[in-house]
Amino acid sequence: MTLFITLYLVGFLRTLVIIAVIYFGFRFVVRYLFPKIIDKGMKNMQQKMQEQQRQQQPKRPEGEVTVENRRSNQRNSQDNSEYVDFEEVD
Repeated sequence: MTLFITLYLVGFLRTLVIIAVIYFGFRFVVRYLFPKIIDKGMKNMQQKMQEQQRQQQPKRPEGEVTVENRRSNQRNSQDNSEYVDFEEVD
């Protein structure tokens, strides 16, 4: 009978140790490793975005002026509506 109790206690303690190792391991990962992984990922993403911005910006000499037409102005000029100024009546 004492053998069964001893085996039961050993199994119980082994389970507690496994749970404690998993708990403290998870805390270590969340507290120390996870922020470093996220930080590294953010820096990589930021570098990629900066590289994309550099590629998209046309290289112009300093002081050069350019005028770019936008389609929204063309749509407004094709509109046949009139602006009516109104006066407030008392």
